[in-house]
Formats: sequence, structure tokens, C-alpha cells
Amino acid sequence: MYKSSLALAVALGVLAQQAGAAGFVEDSKLSLSSRTMYFNNDNRDGGADNRESGQGFKLDYISGFTEGTVGFGVDAQALWGIHLDGGRGKHPDNSSFFPSDSDGSAESQWARVGANAKARFSKTEVHYGSALAPNLPILVSNDGRLLPQTFEGGTIQSKEIDNLTINAGQLTHAMGRASSNRTGLSVAGATQDSNKFRYGGLDYKLTPDLTLQYYYSNLEDFYKQHFLGATHVFKIADDQSFKTDLRYFDSSSDGKNGEAGYRFSNNGGFAKNAGEVDNKTWSAMFTYTLGGHSLMLGHQRVNDDGGFVWLNQGNVVDGNGRNEGAGGSSFYLFTDSMINQFAKAGENTTFGQYAYDFARLGVPGLKASVAYLKGEDGKNANGNGTFSEWERDARVDYVIQEGTFKGLGASLRHGVYRGTGTSSLADQDQTRLIFNYTYNFL
Repeated sequence: MYKSSLALAVALGVLAQQAGAAGFVEDSKLSLSSRTMYFNNDNRDGGADNRESGQGFKLDYISGFTEGTVGFGVDAQALWGIHLDGGRGKHPDNSSFFPSDSDGSAESQWARVGANAKARFSKTEVHYGSALAPNLPILVSNDGRLLPQTFEGGTIQSKEIDNLTINAGQLTHAMGRASSNRTGLSVAGATQDSNKFRYGGLDYKLTPDLTLQYYYSNLEDFYKQHFLGATHVFKIADDQSFKTDLRYFDSSSDGKNGEAGYRFSNNGGFAKNAGEVDNKTWSAMFTYTLGGHSLMLGHQRVNDDGGFVWLNQGNVVDGNGRNEGAGGSSFYLFTDSMINQFAKAGENTTFGQYAYDFARLGVPGLKASVAYLKGEDGKNANGNGTFSEWERDARVDYVIQEGTFKGLGASLRHGVYRGTGTSSLADQDQTRLIFNYTYNFL
């Protein structure tokens, strides 16, 4: 499927050997990651439940760079998902956990491969290929299921100026976390897609404790988005700090947005202009850390004109009208939680989290946290009245620190969601049990 990218990768690998393989080979890394996951989503209002388990494998090869003024390299990735058990009737058609067969049942397995060519000059790197995983304010690659979401396109990152990082790129396709196919890029509710997502941004470390950010992105025919961010960490003592994190998004319509096939669902909430992007969202988070304790409190406000928007290919279908399985995406807001997003028009969300690192009690590798989010004043999609919703998430993580099974990690997560009003979700309880292990060959 990605013959052009793989051919480019192979050609670059040959070039690397000829141009000076010392750095290319010596700095190479090869690893195999395994993830076993049980996923249980219980719809308390009587809708379809989702109860499945699967095994995922991810093989990553990351080369070094060839010697010389301009260094070249290649990254390659192979992904394989295996369905272990779905339980009779426990795999909803178009599930975001595992791809569906033509009859709506889960596929027994699925796989995909991708590769990136890369070049480095001084402190600037360029990557081009189909295994990109951005983690930026305007785009966050999702890794919340068996296998990660990846993107196709080109990116550039430059650190030529001290304390300043410049990021830019253009992406054309996405490969979903539950799919072996690639799709164009889109938004929730739209059935058409775009092959042009452009972005650019700056991260400037004004002082060792204060970082300022500005990013701009444009998904052609869907939306334009500006982001401003500021992060400050005040060190009170050696094991005590206070962190402030401020974020602001301004999103507007672009091109065909609002027309048939290009309509934004506004996350199931109200929109001043139905199907169009029109949103301003700000959020603030404050975290106090003392030893192993961490207490976070914050608030988020979504304006009344429409819901917050981000890249989401969940409604893109193939030629037979079937979902491509690309559903499931992340975004850069504190309210992107296990079940809900709290991103509909008018929502005022207050949230908090307490976390503890048990290394302070002599149990390194063990961490636990509990979070609560309460959204109010959301505007119903029909414009009449408001809705409210809340979610409680808890998780325990443990990574074995030594011995034969060093690096084996386990994570148990449980979320509870409840809502009132016509634009809230169906009440849900969700449980995830995950085992992770990575073996490094190089």
C-alpha cells in the first residue's frame, strides 16, 4: 500500500551505505513493542456494548544519519493487530477498537507498514513518509488502543536559534488506530476529506521556566485554527513546584465547510451556523507538586457559537459506504478524557486530578491517579435549553524495574460518564486493562 514510501526508504538506505554508513548504522535503533489490551465499554442506557481483547505488535527501525554536511537516514515501522476475543455480539460494527469485516464482525487480524525518509542539516531535520506521529498543539497522534494512529506527509523542525523551536509541515493522509487503510483528513460529521493539512508554529523558551507557543493550521475546505499557549513552572523547593499551563484556540470555517459532505457535527452540540466551524476555546490548568503528590485543578470554556474542532476521520467511508475504521483521535485540551471530550458549544468545564508516585514509599514504577470533570451550561443541538455532564477516571500503572521481566508494564483504567440533556452522551462505564513490553534489539 505504501510502495512509494518504502521504495524511497530502500533507496535512501542504499545511499546511506554509500555516503558514509558509520553514523547511519552506529546510531540505529531497532525495537519490538507488544501491547495486549482488554477493552470493555458498557452503555448503561441500553445501546451496543463493546467488549473485546486484542494483541498488537509494533516493529520500529530508526536509523542514524550519514556523515557529512547533510546527513540522511530512514525510519521504518510495521504494525500488526490480532483479535483475541470479542464475545458474541460484543463488537459493534465500525468499532474504533478493531476493524470490522463486511458482515460487521471483527476482523481476525490486520496490519500495515510505513516508512519515513529523513535528512538533517545543522540543527534542522526534515521527515517525509507515512509513519509520522506528530505531538503538537494543533495535532496530536492518538495511541489509545492497540496500535497508534500515524500520518503521511512531510514535516520540518528547526532549532537553529537558541531557545526557539520551529515546526512546520503538510500532511495528506491518516492511518487510523483500527485500520490498515489510509484516508484523507477530515472533521467529525463530514463524509468528504481533504489531502492538505498545513501547519506552522513556534515554541520559544523565554526563560528556563517559561515557554511561549504560537501555532497556525489549516485543513483545506474545513477550518483554520490559531493557537496561543504559555507554560510556566515555579520551583518552590527541590521537591516542590507550581505549574501554570494556559491554552487558547481560535477556529473558523474554510472553503467548502458547511456544504454537503463537508459539514462539521460540532461534536453533537449547538452551532450558530449549522455544519460550520466557529469556535473560541480557552483553558487554564494549575498543578501543585510536593514529593510524590501531584494536585491539578483547571477550568475550560468553549464559546457559544460552536464546538471545538480537530482532525477526526471517524465519518469517512469507503466506496461501499462502510466506515474506514479511522475513528478515534486526540486533541490538545485537558478535557480529552477516557470517554468524553467536553468540547461542545457553551460548555464550562471544571476539572481536577490527584496523582501519586509510589516511588516515595519504596515502590518505584507504581503510580496511581484519579480525575474528575464536570461540564455545565452546554447548549443543546436544537438551541433549546442546556445540558450537563461529568466523568470520573481512575488509573493504576506499574512497570517492573528489574529482573527477567524488567520493562513489562501494566495499566488498569476505569472511567464513568453520566450526562443530562439532549446533547449529552449515553451513560457509559469503561474499563481498559493493558500490558506493554518493548524489547530493544539495538
